[in-house]
Amino acid sequence: MAKLSLLDGVKGIPKIISPGQHAVLDALTTGAFLVAAGVLWNKNRRGGIAALVNGLFVAGVSALTDYNGTGEKPISFRTHGILDEVQAAMAAGAPTVLGFKRGSAFFRGQAANEMMVVAMTDWDAGQSVMRRLRRVA
Repeated sequence: MAKLSLLDGVKGIPKIISPGQHAVLDALTTGAFLVAAGVLWNKNRRGGIAALVNGLFVAGVSALTDYNGTGEKPISFRTHGILDEVQAAMAAGAPTVLGFKRGSAFFRGQAANEMMVVAMTDWDAGQSVMRRLRRVA
């Protein structure tokens, strides 16, 4: 059966990104999309809206993610990873779905970057010890 998610690993790609590092990358991704929204807004309104939606999506998910595994926030780190895959698909598909070319390389580049980050993140590091034990059992 084929894997539907990169969360459980891809052969040859090391899991070197910790939850804390992933949080920093999420902040940078949010900033990149919000800057792109401002740059694209006047000459490519659809691209600007797509960038704004992606930026706000990443910011919202990040704000609600339990990066430390303490249970204090509603979205687990692993669920965050699945939502990262959804966001990458949104970014990659935005130029086609919304019908714009200017800025499309940015969206597709961000999507490729996001998938590489997903593949390189240690998603189990964001779980509490008890959750890890339950998952093994």
